[in-house]
Amino acid sequence: LYYVSMLIGNPPKPYHLDVDTGSDLTWLQCDAPCRSCAKGPHPLYKPKKGQLVSCQAPMCMGVQTGHPSECTKPSQQCDYEIEYADHGSSMGVLVRDSARVLLTNGSMVRTNLAFGCAYDQQGSLATSPATTDGVLGLSSAQVSLPSQLANQGLVKKVIGHCIAGNERGGGYMFFGNDLVPTWGMTWVQMQGKPSTKLYHVGYPNMKLGNRLLAFNGIENNLGGVVFDSGSSFTYFTHQAYTAFVSLIKESLFETEFQLDSSDSTLPICWAGRHPIKSVADVRHYFKPLTLDFGSSPWLIKTKRFEILPEGYLVISPRGNVCLGILDGSEVNNGISNIIGDISLQGHMVIYDNGNSKIGWAHVDCHKPPKIKSFPFFK
Repeated sequence: LYYVSMLIGNPPKPYHLDVDTGSDLTWLQCDAPCRSCAKGPHPLYKPKKGQLVSCQAPMCMGVQTGHPSECTKPSQQCDYEIEYADHGSSMGVLVRDSARVLLTNGSMVRTNLAFGCAYDQQGSLATSPATTDGVLGLSSAQVSLPSQLANQGLVKKVIGHCIAGNERGGGYMFFGNDLVPTWGMTWVQMQGKPSTKLYHVGYPNMKLGNRLLAFNGIENNLGGVVFDSGSSFTYFTHQAYTAFVSLIKESLFETEFQLDSSDSTLPICWAGRHPIKSVADVRHYFKPLTLDFGSSPWLIKTKRFEILPEGYLVISPRGNVCLGILDGSEVNNGISNIIGDISLQGHMVIYDNGNSKIGWAHVDCHKPPKIKSFPFFK
């Protein structure tokens, strides 16, 4: 789980928000009063009178897609309900409040943002203790926090994150184009814009090492790819998952590793002769997974997103090595391949919503760019 700390309200108070490029709305657990809330790291957000967003506001229509409420007068509040892929849900009301953001020139700006006052969490979102106080919605929807900042002229319509791996975790995130590298990036066009708000990057060929993944002998029916920082693991379509697992098992056939079905950490785990301490100890047994998006007419080099073994393996508490790529058809609709945090580690990923393109580069995410001040979030 990767989260940021954000200062909201007057006086400003800190809240930890789950970084989620797959969500539209930013929301905080809220004492309105709260009907069902997890115990988070900070006290519940308390709205004040006059902060409610009207049900007739354009922002309200953006959060009520699929769940429209009857709206007869401007004084009515804007209710919403969000359902997530793991069947958790959050219900609340849209409010406005001030937020502090730190600019790259060192100045602190107070801006006014609309977000969800969430008073009813269900499923996994109601589990205590919770690491976060809510969700930071980073999709391209108009209600998302980056879109609101861009519409206020504070930043360009660009989001960047760099998720650091190994035990240290961490990383950094920024809004706007000040920190976008001028070279070394691989860029692809977003697919399905503007109708879809998710970050769909196309339909790649997939390789494990130098072997193409194929399902029923066909290589190009494995589904599209969506980048989603709100997902801890990576979820493949059933076709891609079946092909991937088949090649992994084949590559481990004459090694020391044996499937250990008694390890419930993840669906597939292997035991070695001795307990394994880190992925680095066994990475030479596993090949990189490459998503090949093809090449542009003017480029010789193809556009590839490479997932090293650290990007799809997890060491279990009992010292087994487990597969951190799961069958998406068993947890959600399984239509797309969802690239989650585990596989985004070690990449700077840029979502350029102004030009409808996504870029990435292998970098050390423990080292943020040198600027006068830290950009917005840590």
